[in-house]
Amino acid sequence: MTERKTLNLRPASEDSPAPAVKRKGRGWEISEKRLDALHDRAREMRRHASPAHKALAEKFSKADFGRYSFTRFAVVGSAIVDFNSHNMGLAILIDEEGVDPALANRRDKSLEAVGIRVVHIPAADILDDIDAVLAKLTQEMRAAIAARQQARREHQRNSTPRPARPRGERRDA
Repeated sequence: MTERKTLNLRPASEDSPAPAVKRKGRGWEISEKRLDALHDRAREMRRHASPAHKALAEKFSKADFGRYSFTRFAVVGSAIVDFNSHNMGLAILIDEEGVDPALANRRDKSLEAVGIRVVHIPAADILDDIDAVLAKLTQEMRAAIAARQQARREHQRNSTPRPARPRGERRDA
């Protein structure tokens, strides 16, 4: 009989660096099996959403964000976030009971390491005063958009223009 292996997680401390994220292929150095399991879990979470999540999702569905949109229970790297806006680089997490703070801290660090702004909202705040939550989210969205625009300007300022190719010359030749 073979010996069973157990998964050993090293403890996450406050000052530990975020795990290295390598964007490659469909996931971020995540096995296809693990990524499929994450997508299945996200699908199950969409089917059985909490009341706070449903209330915020209803407000988002009625809102007009222009060219920006939010995806419910999106898989980002090896994490599932409650709402994600890829264009804004913004992830919204609803803080509910039963979430391990050490794992949540590691998830937040890995998301911030790739430039995703993370916003935490307590579920009780959504159910009690959703208008105040929406005002806070509006400020965060504006800040995320401004940060993206600033990063784009910096990139354009620092990048060197490529020399123009003579007409008719192929790139791979």
